Amino acid sequence: MKNKTCCFTGHRKIPADEVAIIEKRTEEAVINLIGKGYRFFGTGGALGYDTVAATVVLKLKLIYPHIRLILVLPCRDQANLWSNRDREIYENIKRSADKIVYVSEKYTYDCMQKRNRHLVDHSAVCICYLKKSSGGTAYTVDYALKKGLFVFNVASYRRVS
Repeated sequence: MKNKTCCFTGHRKIPADEVAIIEKRTEEAVINLIGKGYRFFGTGGALGYDTVAATVVLKLKLIYPHIRLILVLPCRDQANLWSNRDREIYENIKRSADKIVYVSEKYTYDCMQKRNRHLVDHSAVCICYLKKSSGGTAYTVDYALKKGLFVFNVASYRRVS
């Protein structure tokens, strides 16, 4: 399954004027992977790029019903402090997902890192939205590269090496 799995990682904030192009680039990358036999697409359920990626996969499931959205969530209470609108989107994504994995029952200091490592450890490819060289996304991309994953950055529309 790992060799047919792609994970996503990215920043929580995407400038409004970039959202449409990031969605389009993500969709193109996912379609390319589907053409190469990828079926499983994992995201961490966070705000920002995780939500964009999940939405793209769910949209593409209408055309490619054999693909699967897997949510790897850091904890059950991840969205407790989110706005009502963001929680509503999150719950809709959860209802539409094919599988949900929780790495922790409750929030812990390292549950986000465990989620990110789980996504990478079970994937062969990582699609990212990376614009900064520090923070959780940069850490996850570095981890993916160390693990030998092919990493594609939709922020720059190129492979990360």
